[in-house]
Amino acid sequence: MTFDFHATTLEDKRAELIEIIRGQLIVSCQAADGHALRDTHALTKIARACVDGGAPAIRCGGYGGVEDISSIAQECNVPVFGLTKEGDTGVYITPTKESVKAVIAAGAAVVCADATSRPRPDGSTFADLVGVAHAEGSLIMADCATPEDIANAHEAGADLLSTTLAGYTPDREKTTGPDFDCLREGRTLVGEDAFLIGEGRFHTPADVAHGRLAGADAIIAGTAITDPGFITAQFASLLR
Repeated sequence: MTFDFHATTLEDKRAELIEIIRGQLIVSCQAADGHALRDTHALTKIARACVDGGAPAIRCGGYGGVEDISSIAQECNVPVFGLTKEGDTGVYITPTKESVKAVIAAGAAVVCADATSRPRPDGSTFADLVGVAHAEGSLIMADCATPEDIANAHEAGADLLSTTLAGYTPDREKTTGPDFDCLREGRTLVGEDAFLIGEGRFHTPADVAHGRLAGADAIIAGTAITDPGFITAQFASLLR
């Protein structure tokens, strides 16, 4: 059964969503082409298991695109944070206005989109994507790479902000684990009223706890929960 907001206005939808996810762990359930789990049915069952384990929302789509979003949205009665991945260089996370519309049509409660200042394939800006999402009655989360991206996305009207891309663009060095400094600096720039999510390389429960202390209102984790290959390698490494 697909999740439906009780609220009707964007402001009230945002408040309802925040009440659901504040202080919680959201799980990202994605697999790239060539990965053993690159199968919509398999990812849908994993997402359902994560919801059964307490995840209040699921981030999904990626290279599985709208098919994954639709399947998971129908199977899991929680808000779905949806995205597409189109290509693998430059801006490829929900990169265009049409991508935003497709993610919403597939059943996502929240659209996740690259919020960096890099050029987009259709010449749009992140503010343009915010406008499209809101015109469609949907919330939008900004996938940011730097504290400045976080501040700019907040100014552009993003409903949620995240550190998803920290370390994945030339603008910031990739940290071994989560980029806690990006979280702290971003929080300082946007203040306490903005809803800021820590995402990117949260691989342990300790990382999640630290992220909350660093200023995150919620955390998104994926690989360490939903990728059996990664999990197996972590266990096996202790025996070598």
